[in-house]
Amino acid sequence: MEALLQLEKVQRVLSLMGSRGLSDPADDGGGGDRFLAHFLLFMVQPFDSLTLEKKILLVSELLREVNSDTIEEVQHLANLEGTKADQDISSGHLLRPTKKFKMNTDKLTIHDVPMIGFDAMTRANSTLEDFCRSYFIFHGLDIDKPQAVFKFLPFLSFTESYIYQLDASNEDSLLLVPDNYPSAVLERKKIASTEASLSDMLDPLDNLLQCQGLRNELKSGIQYWSLERKLCQALSRNDKISIEDVMKAIHLKSFDYRVLNLMMYQLTGQQVNELHMEFLSVSEFLVEISDDLYDYEDDVINNTFNILRMFTAIYGPLDAPKMLAKSIGEAEEKYESFSKKLDPSLSGSYWRRCEEATREGGKISSHTYGTWNIPPLIRDEESFRRDRMNKDDYSAVTIR
Repeated sequence: MEALLQLEKVQRVLSLMGSRGLSDPADDGGGGDRFLAHFLLFMVQPFDSLTLEKKILLVSELLREVNSDTIEEVQHLANLEGTKADQDISSGHLLRPTKKFKMNTDKLTIHDVPMIGFDAMTRANSTLEDFCRSYFIFHGLDIDKPQAVFKFLPFLSFTESYIYQLDASNEDSLLLVPDNYPSAVLERKKIASTEASLSDMLDPLDNLLQCQGLRNELKSGIQYWSLERKLCQALSRNDKISIEDVMKAIHLKSFDYRVLNLMMYQLTGQQVNELHMEFLSVSEFLVEISDDLYDYEDDVINNTFNILRMFTAIYGPLDAPKMLAKSIGEAEEKYESFSKKLDPSLSGSYWRRCEEATREGGKISSHTYGTWNIPPLIRDEESFRRDRMNKDDYSAVTIR
């Protein structure tokens, strides 16, 4: 969490540099401005009894005499690639990257740092809105006060967007595309994200967060993506799948909400409320089922995890709705039991939020307690995908 706060400080200094004309006009994303921002932050840190004016004078005099040879000698003496350089030195901490990258910084590539695409940020917006409106009340925050939202939004937005970026990478390995379309059998897209590669991609975020509870939930994300690949690949081969894997996956699927919630406990300086976490875990399970029922056809087309797809494969089209209804009923009993343990005002606020989300309609991450609509089941997924692609192709030709 400290690292995320440091990133915010750097961004503020970068904005200040831009407004004062201090940015390097020749810096084209090469890191020059960011280095200067770190340097300025380093300069304002207390060091013994030195005043800011004395620091500026010392640095100015030093820079007149120092050259690249001197820097290379210092680098050699400090043994920057060894363990000594990784230790915290209070006077120089801010000059080092907030993450200990696996490579030397001069060899750093785009794949070694947390990178977020615009599409991932866009997809994260609905989750962030729902999280703020549904979870802030558990932290005593008023969603109607902008300062309460924007104080935490940068951290939440960065984290959720990065998770969506990784989710997109995982879905790339599940997408089925036609070969010699439209007559050939669908084949798996060759771009694949293994558990190891996704874990490596999660490392930058993991190191930034540096909190044991958050780290465990991030590992849950890796487990979910691994199970999603395992289950969806099995379905595409008509292999058997286990109910144990399916139920584990659906419970892991909301790991991003738990990551954001644990972040809020850290950011607000509160102890984790286990009762709230347990209650929200049951609610998240019901929300995921609700979302899966809404997205059923899209998930079939994209070959992504969907509990109704899985139940249909395990129990068959006749028994799948009954078995899913049984799981929903058991979860609703737990939901009601935990709800009674909450503070009445908090329970009422959350209930009103669920009703509000239901009234808004569309894909909203909230379940309608006691009301569930299971869509018609797709018995032949491959034929369904082919028919949908044919219709989409026909529509495109008609429009042209």
